[in-house]
Amino acid sequence: MRRGFTASAMCARIAHMSPTTPHSLGARVRAARERRGMSQQDLATAVGLERTMVNRIEGGQRKVTALELASIADALGTRMQSFFTEPAPALVSHRSAQGLDTTESAVDHLLAELLADVEFLHGLHPIEGFGVRDPWEQPKSVHEADDMAARAREHVGYTATEPVKDLQAHLATAGLLLFSRNFGVDAADAGTVLLAEGGISLVNSTPKVGRRRLSAVHELGHYLLADEYTVDWRTAHTGPDIEGRLDRFARAFLLPAAVLLQEWPAAAHSGDVRTAAVKIAGTYLVDMSTLARRLHDLELVDASTANDIRAVQTTQTDIITHDLYPSDEMAGTTQPRVYQKHVIALFEAEKLSRERTLDLLDGTFDDDDLPDLPPRQEQEIWEYVS
Repeated sequence: MRRGFTASAMCARIAHMSPTTPHSLGARVRAARERRGMSQQDLATAVGLERTMVNRIEGGQRKVTALELASIADALGTRMQSFFTEPAPALVSHRSAQGLDTTESAVDHLLAELLADVEFLHGLHPIEGFGVRDPWEQPKSVHEADDMAARAREHVGYTATEPVKDLQAHLATAGLLLFSRNFGVDAADAGTVLLAEGGISLVNSTPKVGRRRLSAVHELGHYLLADEYTVDWRTAHTGPDIEGRLDRFARAFLLPAAVLLQEWPAAAHSGDVRTAAVKIAGTYLVDMSTLARRLHDLELVDASTANDIRAVQTTQTDIITHDLYPSDEMAGTTQPRVYQKHVIALFEAEKLSRERTLDLLDGTFDDDDLPDLPPRQEQEIWEYVS
């Protein structure tokens, strides 16, 4: 749940935004209401207004107070800021493609909030790693997907064969901010929005860690190809289309061919397929389904053996015996370190209020986690007001 803002904090923020007409404000309220699948009566009931008042607000025929607008934003699950700023072009294009009658999904809503936050912060001070990048060429075959994975590993700071760890930090070096939130079992796996400089990806933290990591790398593929706006409802495509090739890219990124071609034949020759699967999956932090599919991609196992690998479950004894260290990346609500550092630096520079800072950190920090800012010296105050 987002933290609310006091009316005074909201008014202070409105004063620094570009002028908004009653008609444009009303249109944004209406668009936000429709994306949430609410009627005017639903919204009126939620905020304690008459339906005709909501109708007049949306039509630009009635002024709205800051308190009323704060209540409307809360009822629609959005920020008041969104009523005063134009959404990014990628978001506008996506919403146009969806059509007017489509209710916004959980991931769409969360991506829109993240997009507004990141653009706001980047506007205050450039975010580290952001910049204009040329799009990569789309892979036209599985071999090109493998080549793209090798190039991408180097691009974000991994060697050709090392296990992929700390994805959020590595992807940030390429300008992609990777967030995670729990938005349910029946929701999308992930989504990505391209900004003018950089991009943001949001991974659903509900699935197990192996699927979260596969989803994150799949989104990296969309980002490198400069896809404006994507939402992936499952990352297990088997077809020859670009989604299938990006899944191949993600598997190749997490499990380089050179590793498997060297390690698997000897393990298979020994006859202990289970132990080999446990050690490789545990070292390279993938689930058994991803390992089985990658081995099949490389024609190192047949369909029957791949099915046997999918059925393997790593036990605590396996973890201790083989000295494995399981990952729990992107569990719950997580944010990239570079984003959090940026928010804290702006707070310490007094460009963000304490309340706004905690809101942007989205429950990953408590009030006590933030430092107490030193009081301004008398001379600084006079310089500020003069």
